[in-house]
Amino acid sequence: MTFLSIFIIALALSLDAFGVALSIGLNCRIKIINKIYFLLSFAFFQFLFAFIGAYSGTIFNKYVTCIPSIVGGAIVAMVGVMMIKNGMEGKEGYLLLNPKMYVILGISVSIDALIVGFTALSAIGNIIILMESSLFIGLVTLILTFIAFIISKFLHRIEFICKYADYIGGIILVILGLKMMFWT
Repeated sequence: MTFLSIFIIALALSLDAFGVALSIGLNCRIKIINKIYFLLSFAFFQFLFAFIGAYSGTIFNKYVTCIPSIVGGAIVAMVGVMMIKNGMEGKEGYLLLNPKMYVILGISVSIDALIVGFTALSAIGNIIILMESSLFIGLVTLILTFIAFIISKFLHRIEFICKYADYIGGIILVILGLKMMFWT
């Protein structure tokens, strides 16, 4: 597998994390430390799932190809609905500040890496190259998530976006979740 192939796979896998990070970053209540935790979570789970999927091979490919997209999409959509609900209720305790959300969202945006590992990366065979490829996928996710948080920093300077960040972020997550479930 060529570097270009791995890079394209890494970009494709990172787009879900990018979209979620962008919607999370729109909220003014999310601090830098929270963004760092999300950034590390997304990158780690992308790496881990790509590696586990590739190491496990193609045995289960026939039976589980659609399940991860549905589960991950449902989780992302549910978080979006919960963000919208929190915005309507004006709650002070914010959903995304819960430490469990780092893991939940990290896993949900990375489940597709498991399938890519099963299908595309398992052909690599060499464990060292497999580890390097998986680390590269995690690194690309880290960089794209960082870029999403930078973009969101500039976007939430717009008063309208900051005021309705829960709704905007929630709607983005619901749409992203539906896309993950039905158009993957």
